[in-house]
Amino acid sequence: MQSVKVVVTGPFNAGKTTFIKSVSEITVLSTERQITDTSGEGQGETTVAMDFGRITISDDVVLYLFGTPGQQRFSFMWETLSEGMLGFVVLVDALSDDSVKEAVAMIEFFRGMSDVPFVVAANKVGPDDAEALSSLRVSLGLAEDVALLPVDARDRDSVKGVLLGLLYRILDSMS
Repeated sequence: MQSVKVVVTGPFNAGKTTFIKSVSEITVLSTERQITDTSGEGQGETTVAMDFGRITISDDVVLYLFGTPGQQRFSFMWETLSEGMLGFVVLVDALSDDSVKEAVAMIEFFRGMSDVPFVVAANKVGPDDAEALSSLRVSLGLAEDVALLPVDARDRDSVKGVLLGLLYRILDSMS
């Protein structure tokens, strides 16, 4: 059986934990913690170390999914989690300008860590919204050969489509 380490990264609140939870066949190991704003009121949760999940693609291939924290202050975890990865997914909230801006820096960081295949997954973009995808490609500065795939991080089949898109790129790079 071939084990494939995949890192799922992206800016804060892009949907990384949801992405992994929607497709993992095991209970996701998650290191989420409550965050608060300056008034002390709750603001939800954020990943502080990693998320871990697994999906069996076939009798021969298992993907191990390692989700990163989305905040720059946890970038030491980005380096740790990227060791040994065979590919990565950059998840971006396509409706958030801040997410798009942060994704540019994260793509650069991970490409600098390892020369492995990657795809960009545009969360909250419909599969037929070519205009939004084209605009996002320009905003991210992506070359035409970089796969930019629409995804609904809550939908198992949508997430599987992104992971298969990455897996095909990984297999192509190995041949």
